Amino acid sequence: MSIWTVFSLVVGLAILVGGAEFLIKGASKLAATVGVSPLVIGLTVVAFGTSAPELAVSLNASLIGKADIALGNVVGSNICNILLILGISSLISPLVVAQQLVRLDVPIMIGVSALLMLFSQGNIQRPEGIVLFVGGLAYTAFLLCQSRKENDQSVQDEYAKFGERSLSVKETTLNLVSLVGGSLMLVTGSQLLVNSAVTLAEFFGADELIVSLTVIAFGTSLPELATSVMASIRGERDIAVGNVIGSNIFNILVVLGLTSAVSANGISISAAAMTFDIPVMLAVAVMCLPIFFTGNEVSRREGVLLLAYYFLYVGYLIVHATDAYAPWGGLITFVVIPLTALMLVRLSWRTWETMKQKRSTD
Repeated sequence: MSIWTVFSLVVGLAILVGGAEFLIKGASKLAATVGVSPLVIGLTVVAFGTSAPELAVSLNASLIGKADIALGNVVGSNICNILLILGISSLISPLVVAQQLVRLDVPIMIGVSALLMLFSQGNIQRPEGIVLFVGGLAYTAFLLCQSRKENDQSVQDEYAKFGERSLSVKETTLNLVSLVGGSLMLVTGSQLLVNSAVTLAEFFGADELIVSLTVIAFGTSLPELATSVMASIRGERDIAVGNVIGSNIFNILVVLGLTSAVSANGISISAAAMTFDIPVMLAVAVMCLPIFFTGNEVSRREGVLLLAYYFLYVGYLIVHATDAYAPWGGLITFVVIPLTALMLVRLSWRTWETMKQKRSTD
């Protein structure tokens, strides 16, 4: 492996993150001039913008026939978003979870994760990809329609303020340049990242799926990490959670949907992804519901638990390809899985008690 491969990997990641930042800034300011409030921009433009690296990498990987990278990037990013990003963000400050996320967005995330698991029983062909992509468009349209029905006067005033704001020709030009430049950076960064990741996998004799589930997934999740951590530091803790949930939904519906739709042969699903990684992604999504519902927050203790699960997952992937798999597999089977089951039972019981208390006070 040459130094150029490592250099390309690092530069590719840097260009991806920078491109996403330029894309988000340009699109957000342009959207604000047509009366779209910051709240809706965060749920749509920012969520899609932080998922743009995943889209660029998966599309590029699909077009060159690297299906494992295209799929592993999405699945690994969704696991990383919840376990690693929410874990780190909640350690900085306990994260507030909006009621809308519990009632609407988290169930949607669970639903689309289950749909992906259903589609993964065979190759994800173009029709399934179109279904996912159309679902992403419908979800975005629904958010926009719901926002226009907002009854909160402060939000309505926000709409009026942003609707009256107009940009000068210079500002509009700069934002368009930022939008286009960010898009070009995403394309360039994704090409460098995919090519260097393939070389890295070949050098170490590692499976491309494992590389995409770890190195690439972490790299393309950096925009979500930066956004959520900064939101947590600034006290905007609901944004820290909403960014992750929105990005996970976009990753499945838009990223994987569009990738499958434009690929002539669809996206092939490996046995490892079908039997382990996708079920883990679904389990992590389901785990969010009881955690978010109890107290409507992600506590520091729950953040430590999320981080522990992420490192266990990555550790499993690493040792799975080595001779250390047998003892690690015993740890997963006889320790981690039973403890996880007990934790989910406890969280479900707390959720049930909270619901009963709310009903008794109403």
